[in-house]
Amino acid sequence: MVVTTQALLRDWVTRQAGPERGWFESQLARLEAGASEQTLHLFLGLVPRRLGKADLQLSAEDLALAERCHPGWHPTNWSLDGAARIAGLLAFRGKRPFAAVFKDLVRTADARELIALYRGLALYPQPESLAFEVGEGLRSNMRAVFEAIAHGNPYPRDHFDIHRWNHMVLKALFIGSRLAPIVGLDARSNPELARILIDYAQERWAAGRAVTPELWRCVGPHADSAAAYAALERALGGSPAERLAATLALTSAGTDQARHLLAATPEMVSRVDAGQLGWDNLSSYEAA
Repeated sequence: MVVTTQALLRDWVTRQAGPERGWFESQLARLEAGASEQTLHLFLGLVPRRLGKADLQLSAEDLALAERCHPGWHPTNWSLDGAARIAGLLAFRGKRPFAAVFKDLVRTADARELIALYRGLALYPQPESLAFEVGEGLRSNMRAVFEAIAHGNPYPRDHFDIHRWNHMVLKALFIGSRLAPIVGLDARSNPELARILIDYAQERWAAGRAVTPELWRCVGPHADSAAAYAALERALGGSPAERLAATLALTSAGTDQARHLLAATPEMVSRVDAGQLGWDNLSSYEAA
């Protein structure tokens, strides 16, 4: 049996909608039957009042189904009203191209609506046609809007060119946003991004400012210069989180020079090799 993203969202929302289940299902039926864009706008505006703004409650099985439907789709931290809005957009059968409808919605949306709209990017029809509006979202000065695109969302992995991808990763660092939730972070790392991040780290150090240890995750596989190894060596002498990040990065480099530097942290290298430490452990080291 094939399960669609639209069916999943419908099931998740109706399961949590309580006495408003009937209203939600009737609204989806109207949208599927060719309702007007005005009806869509009214639905999107009424959703938080009718269903509330609670967190969307998902089990491990729900998340596994999401991954099966659309690899890289991680609807964690979604809200009930946000999921309902995206379900409505997927149900809508309008006369205009979806990109035109989406553009109008983004133009008039408040922050909460923008977050919901951008979280659904990978699920919409003809997602490649939404590139301009996505660029506007990336330029937003609202961190939550930026993270609706960058975190738990497979759209950037699947549709960004190398320039936009690298810009997104760099902006995440600039605004203090985590890199780990970026879908495809390792698969889409590239030599140009590594050089950009080394320059960024050197600028931070020159200004007497700290460098987030996550940065080295995108550098290690492409460490191919004296500047890269010098930067990683400096990170090896830093905080516990920096030492772990540099160790993981140098391990992924797999070169003779990397192995030479790793001789400075034999215990940590041993734990990495044994599978006891990885990038998922970084946050606990940062808190230490």
